[in-house]
Amino acid sequence: MKRIAVLTSGGDAPGMNAAIRAVVRNGIYRGLKVYGIRKGFSGLLNEDFVEMDLRSVADIIHRGGTILQTARCEEFKTEEGLHKGTEILRRRGIDGLVVIGGDGSFRGALALTRRGVPAVGVPGTIDNDIPGTDLTIGFDTAVNNAIQAVDKIRDTATSHERTFVIEVMGRRAGDIALAAGLAVGAETILIPEEPYSIDEVVDRLKKSVARGKRHSILLVAEGVGQATDIAAEIRSRTGWETRVTVLGHLQRGGSPTAVDRVLASRMGAMAVDLLLEGQSGKMVALQRNALVAVDLDEAMKGTHRPDLGLYTLARILSI
Repeated sequence: MKRIAVLTSGGDAPGMNAAIRAVVRNGIYRGLKVYGIRKGFSGLLNEDFVEMDLRSVADIIHRGGTILQTARCEEFKTEEGLHKGTEILRRRGIDGLVVIGGDGSFRGALALTRRGVPAVGVPGTIDNDIPGTDLTIGFDTAVNNAIQAVDKIRDTATSHERTFVIEVMGRRAGDIALAAGLAVGAETILIPEEPYSIDEVVDRLKKSVARGKRHSILLVAEGVGQATDIAAEIRSRTGWETRVTVLGHLQRGGSPTAVDRVLASRMGAMAVDLLLEGQSGKMVALQRNALVAVDLDEAMKGTHRPDLGLYTLARILSI
């Protein structure tokens, strides 16, 4: 193995730059030429390659987003697109590919592997929804971004004695809402993995008011539904002034936390090691605080579930 390439695909996540840095520097340390592919699989099909050196990844470990940029690519999901991408990698002498991204990105990596291109996946998504790994790059930063925002909102909620419904990202997973909700002491957390009743939500709020509490924070994962709809139901049943905040993409930006920087550095370096060992079709995963190689096809078949013990704990602590 003499040449490898790295790309970031799908949604950006804080810590992706740290992973790119680790891939490039570990690759160079081990005598490889390393190429970056800009704009994910779209850049692969457009042959947007750049040779990476030590200086090209200097001073990026603290930066959010991805210096290689990212894009969705519908063409790469077709047989024609996959064939074209495979031929480009072969023609350019790329012996291995590191794909940093989420489940959609990994499907692309797995498809290339089945066509004879060695590929290893590094899980980078704020949603933490990849089966087979306890943590994904970007999740910790996204949770901390949400916590900082909710802490500020609570100041206003307390001052004005209002109920706030706050919507956080996470796609179909409730991990961000669950972790952030527990950390900020939210009175109610709604996640797609647990059914809820608006009647029960309102009943809990009324009991809090009866105990003398004059403000409440409800944290809603986007996979549950629109925060505006939930707030409207609360308002209609109680008559209380209920405000809505959708945190949106601010959760995905900013400097990555120490947890994400360290995790990304470890995962990026291991991806290179796996390629050099002749392993392909693998995902670097964190399990019980140790890095392991998981088959990509097995990870894609699995189902992600958050730690629902945290959900139970949050309900207990919010009485």
